[in-house]
Amino acid sequence: MGMSQNQCTIKPLVAALAFHQIFEGMGLGGCIAQAGFSMGTIVYMCFTFSVTTPMGIVLGMIVFSVTGYDDSSPNALIMEGVLGSMSSGILIYMALVDLIAVDFFHNKLMGSQTWLKKASFIALLLGSTSMSILALWA
Repeated sequence: MGMSQNQCTIKPLVAALAFHQIFEGMGLGGCIAQAGFSMGTIVYMCFTFSVTTPMGIVLGMIVFSVTGYDDSSPNALIMEGVLGSMSSGILIYMALVDLIAVDFFHNKLMGSQTWLKKASFIALLLGSTSMSILALWA
């Protein structure tokens, strides 16, 4: 976000970052609460989560001002495509393997109650669909 000077690019990114950070923060907070870490570790994790996005934006602004980044050059477009595809691949892997698989296949409640499993699959489908629609809009 710090690399772009175009308002048409920045507005959808702000919306996507806001929603992403809200839901990621809720998920991370739930995991931290269940893990039973010490107060110092909890404060460190919350602080780290809070500063990573602003630090990335500042880093992008510094790179833009130092290099005179031109977002319409072929090299910039190739680099954005490569980094975007790597990021989305990591995100899809983490979601499917580390998050969804644990909740669906290693949860005692899921095995005992059929309606809960069906409701969870429907919620997963609705969430994936809504995120896909949001991606088309942005």
